Amino acid sequence: MRLLFDQNLPHDLRDLLADHDIKVAVELGWETLANGELLEAAERAGFDAILTADQSIKYQQRLAGRRIALVVLSTNHWPTLEANGGIILQALERVIDGGYQEVTLARRKLRRRPPPGR
Repeated sequence: MRLLFDQNLPHDLRDLLADHDIKVAVELGWETLANGELLEAAERAGFDAILTADQSIKYQQRLAGRRIALVVLSTNHWPTLEANGGIILQALERVIDGGYQEVTLARRKLRRRPPPGR
């Protein structure tokens, strides 16, 4: 699958999705494009889906009549994404042309070390 990462995702996520052809919007000079323009440019360039953590995009864009799909992650918090790579991959497998897939991930809590001397 040919994926476009919105600029709000950590680039390390590529490693978890290594079987996919992934580009980041900034690599293509698309970092200043508004959501509608980004969808249009990505679709023209032959991307299958845009992966983003922009929660408001579902209220801003209509996918009716489009080939490109949107996969929206509930967070861009790297430890959470890293711990849930399998869930993200499953969502990508389910997405259809012109579809919308929301992926809710439980935020991973980091263990805090006790202060020295305790």
